[in-house]
Amino acid sequence: MTTDLHPARLRTRTSASGTGLFRAFWRWHFYAAFLVAPVLLVLAGTGLIYLFRFQLEPLLHADLMEVSAPSADSIRQPYANQLAAVERSFPDATVLSMTEPRSEERSTVFSLALPDESTRDVFVSPYGAEVLGSLDPDTTLSGRAVRLHSELMAGVWGERMIELAACWAIVMAITGYYLFFKGRRARARRPRSLRSRHARFGLAGGIGLLFLLVSGLPWTGFWGEQAQRLATGQGSSLWSLDHGAVSDPASTLDESLPHSHASDVPWAQGASPVPRSSRPSGEPGERSIANVDTAVAVAAEAGLRHPMTVALPVAGDGVFSVIGFAFDAPSDERTVHVDQYGGGVVSTYGFEDYPTLAKVVAQGIGLHEGRSLGAWSMAGSALLCLLVIASCVTGPLMWWQRRPSGSLAAPRGRLPLRGSPALLAGLVALGVLLPFFGLSVLVVLLLDLLVVRRVPWLAARLNAS
Repeated sequence: MTTDLHPARLRTRTSASGTGLFRAFWRWHFYAAFLVAPVLLVLAGTGLIYLFRFQLEPLLHADLMEVSAPSADSIRQPYANQLAAVERSFPDATVLSMTEPRSEERSTVFSLALPDESTRDVFVSPYGAEVLGSLDPDTTLSGRAVRLHSELMAGVWGERMIELAACWAIVMAITGYYLFFKGRRARARRPRSLRSRHARFGLAGGIGLLFLLVSGLPWTGFWGEQAQRLATGQGSSLWSLDHGAVSDPASTLDESLPHSHASDVPWAQGASPVPRSSRPSGEPGERSIANVDTAVAVAAEAGLRHPMTVALPVAGDGVFSVIGFAFDAPSDERTVHVDQYGGGVVSTYGFEDYPTLAKVVAQGIGLHEGRSLGAWSMAGSALLCLLVIASCVTGPLMWWQRRPSGSLAAPRGRLPLRGSPALLAGLVALGVLLPFFGLSVLVVLLLDLLVVRRVPWLAARLNAS
């Protein structure tokens, strides 16, 4: 992945619109794949698991997640009774939230924080208020998939690795389309080759991949944070401007739930500040007169959709934060904060209140997660994940079949930047918009100039001479 800025060499090369640019893009596409393909395989595989998590987890944990009514006239117990059963079974834990059953055959889920700072999901039969059991949400199949998808289970370093790979995946997709249209004639001579299959997979999935990459950037620790800071400085926001969020006045809405339940919080409301309940004057020891059932009833009256997730008060002036179901429609995202004493609405915040940028990002995330257009969206997202996996597998296989024994067989070619101002401007713009890409390009070019070209063995192996 080198550039040729020397005028004498430029005169001996083909023009930017000819073979020189094709080989240069091929080289960049080739080397980007070494970084991108393994990460994209992880992201696509975990994305598939996350996409079908509501179908997979009940199959794996049917004893906890599936229930049946004892009789035709069985009555579902109030959530307060179910909460009391959980508190009796886990007296040392703090109950953080309750999620309503997704159907008549599903259990109620309570999320707990244990004294050792671990978390548990406790499953309760809504018919007998019976605790069915518990599990660590981060150790379930979908919980592990979420952690791999977001940080490769490696914390900040894993998060940065994904962001770097995403930047190079954008470059790989763009160069891939250039190679596809410029290499049509060569592929036409061997339409059934692995190269042709790889090109077709890339053609079908490239645009979708670009959308997934761009819509996923707001989640990233570096790019997302910098974009939010820039947007806030211009008087807007990628996130919400809610005046209140959760029960705990020291935290925000997304911090009130265990790691694997962060998706229960509308993305645009995740970093919202906190409302407070109004404790009755003159009665500092007054207990809450509202309960989780009150909060659900008040939220339903306010128009929230079932099944709801309720973040419970964990402080004397906290609130019940009720998050409405909006899985299939980001425009329905809404949270109602209910006073734990009087049971009144402290504040509400929803999609209609989001800044314009937050609305755009929320819709993009709905599409990214395959949920905004119902079954069509899920089917399209699943197909896209399969196309990405196919591209990541056929690319290395194609290289392995074509490479000479003992050689990396990297394509030769340098970007003719001096002879193509538009190309240079585009590369600089991409480096500015994607800082991780820009910094990594500088590192690669410096290594090429100072190390690879000066070591004949390396230059020969990497076709950099």
